[in-house]
Amino acid sequence: MDVDIHDSWKPYLEEEFKKPYFLDLVSFVKFEYKNHKCFPSGNQIFNAFNNCHFNDCKVVIIGQDPYHGDGQANGLCFSVSDGIKHPPSLINIFKEIESDLGIPYPESGNLLRWANQGILLLNATLTVRAHQAGSHQKKGWEIFTDAVIKTISDKKSNVVFLLWGGYAKKKVKLIDTNKHKVLTSGHPSPLSANRGYWFGNKNFSNTNKLLEEKGLNTIDW
Repeated sequence: MDVDIHDSWKPYLEEEFKKPYFLDLVSFVKFEYKNHKCFPSGNQIFNAFNNCHFNDCKVVIIGQDPYHGDGQANGLCFSVSDGIKHPPSLINIFKEIESDLGIPYPESGNLLRWANQGILLLNATLTVRAHQAGSHQKKGWEIFTDAVIKTISDKKSNVVFLLWGGYAKKKVKLIDTNKHKVLTSGHPSPLSANRGYWFGNKNFSNTNKLLEEKGLNTIDW
């Protein structure tokens, strides 16, 4: 695994790349990709960073694990490549946007259009073995992505963090809530959404209100 990450992130993260845990992680990921089918493809592992540059980052959405089905994961949390059937969580995200903002349900589940507007679509774990959910958890990715969240919190101001579900909500401890805004909700997965913890959260319109208050461009969801 080459750390193919956009130059804008390097001054803030290059110390992480030298740490023993990260070197172990690189060895693990290289072995997995050589010996097993893994997702996303090697050149998409750092897609979240390569499509949302450090200076542009104004919203962070935290996912947990990449999709582990064939052709789904593209390195952006909750996103799938063009032409791929929308997974249940993504369907519920789009349904909430539809009811919150009146935006028609989109054809493509590719959230690259969000990343290009300054949304860091960050999974806590950046790789997974095919058809084995959680197979690359606790190998070092979470240490790295926690460092990313803390770095954004420390080095930037007025970022909106969207924390969906119990796992993401725990990341609030890494965020300086005096400098940044945190919006929380249940997870968009059917299990949570069908119990009433997702729909009606208005996270998308509220994100735009918060950005507008700070004189920043709103997101075209």
